[in-house]
Amino acid sequence: MTQRITLKDYLNQNAALLQEQGKDADALNTLMLGIADACVDIADLVRHGELAGVLGAAGQENVQGEEQKKLDIIANDVFIEKTQDTGQLAGIASEEMDHHYPIPDGVEKGKYLITVDPLDGSSNIDVNGATGTIFSVLPHMSEDAPTDADFLQSGEQQVLAGYCLFSSATMLVITFGNGVAGFTLDIEQGEFLLSHENMTVPKTTKEFSINAAYAAHWHAPVKRYIDECVQGEQGPRDANFNMRWAGSMVGDVHRILCRGGVFLYPSDERMQKAGKAGKLRLMYEANPMAWLMEQAGGLAHTGAQSILSVDPTELHQRVPVMMGSADEVERLIDYHTSAS
Repeated sequence: MTQRITLKDYLNQNAALLQEQGKDADALNTLMLGIADACVDIADLVRHGELAGVLGAAGQENVQGEEQKKLDIIANDVFIEKTQDTGQLAGIASEEMDHHYPIPDGVEKGKYLITVDPLDGSSNIDVNGATGTIFSVLPHMSEDAPTDADFLQSGEQQVLAGYCLFSSATMLVITFGNGVAGFTLDIEQGEFLLSHENMTVPKTTKEFSINAAYAAHWHAPVKRYIDECVQGEQGPRDANFNMRWAGSMVGDVHRILCRGGVFLYPSDERMQKAGKAGKLRLMYEANPMAWLMEQAGGLAHTGAQSILSVDPTELHQRVPVMMGSADEVERLIDYHTSAS
């Protein structure tokens, strides 16, 4: 069997390139290893499921008014503990917390901020479906203790982003802005090993991912796009498309990174009436996934602008999301432009 590169060895090999880009390679690599440790612990909890007593509802809601699962809260605590111990963070913002978490007194502090969705797709937990952790690292621009406002940076400011997929195998997918690499967890060694080098998204695709339950509420550009896809060879696309939906952004985006496709969680009339711009959170989900997608050769857009160019105005801001194979996202952008 070919000896695979460990995550630690990969980071050491990548350090020179980060330094050429003016980044603090030692600090970022230390933080990345702490994130990986958190993902290993969360993966273990997910794998044991009911045997670990972590399934079911927690009996409370998060800041978005969504019911939290027990594992949402546990995963959040695990992620905070493992990443703050790296000594590289000034603060942590999580989808599960109203405001950011400041690194406490007595713990070494660093010059980075991190945002996290500790357990994406947690509704899948009770049925053993795909879940994951999504994270994004931003520079802390001030010498002072961070405030919530310090996290409000566009996706273009990210210095490290990625996700960990908890499924039939546990996979860590990351970018420092120089391509996308995927690592698979070897449970026996407790190590992430490089398994997917230079991940790229095909420009064209015949697959889309969307929650069709909301079809009656879609705006015209999305409805037009999906209608054309489902008409198959008899329609204007002259091709048969497959639809896939995992109920977890990590699961759906990972499939697209591996074999192409387009992921859609658009705004719709239902959200518009509720005063929401979209479903997914800019800081915790859209930005890190958009950067990964574009680093892999795909595109990520809201329908009005590039996701990475959105200037956030609040910590839990929501945006419409379209990302994946470049040709399909460009078609969707054209449909939105012509409709407006």
